[in-house]
Order: sequence, then structure tokens, then C-alpha cells
Amino acid sequence: MIGTSTILNLAYGSAMASIGLTIPTIAVASIWLDGPLALGLGETEMVLLFVSVVVGVLTAVPGRAKPMNGGLYLVILAANEFVTILP
Repeated sequence: MIGTSTILNLAYGSAMASIGLTIPTIAVASIWLDGPLALGLGETEMVLLFVSVVVGVLTAVPGRAKPMNGGLYLVILAANEFVTILP
């Protein structure tokens, strides 16, 4: 029988693969295709995405992740949700 953690790991891996493969593929394809590349993000969302990437890069080094980094991710998530619900 498949456990809950296995199901969550499969779902997380599938989501990461979809995001990690789709966006770069479209970005490369936009070089040869006519028209601009639009991710559907406004200026505020782009800043939050950039901050998330920077925080991810800084905390991805083994041994550097701390509980405060998790709190920072929660603050970024709250900011994203706030911007999404109340534009």
C-alpha cells in the first residue's frame, strides 16, 4: 500500500518537473517564435518571484537552512497570497 508521504513526494516531484521543464522550454522556444514571452506576472509578482529565487539559492546550500529561513518563506507566501487576493 502507498503511504501518504509517498503520494506527497510524487505530487511534489511532478509539480517541480512540470514547472522546471515547461518554463525553460517556452523561454527557449520564444527565441524562434514570433511574439513576446509573457509569464502572466505583474511587476509586484515578478519582484516576489525574484525574492523567492534569491532566498532559495541562499538557503539551498547544505547546512545553511535554519528555521528562520522557513519563516521567511512563509512571509513571502503570505505576501503572494495577499497580492493575489487583494490586487
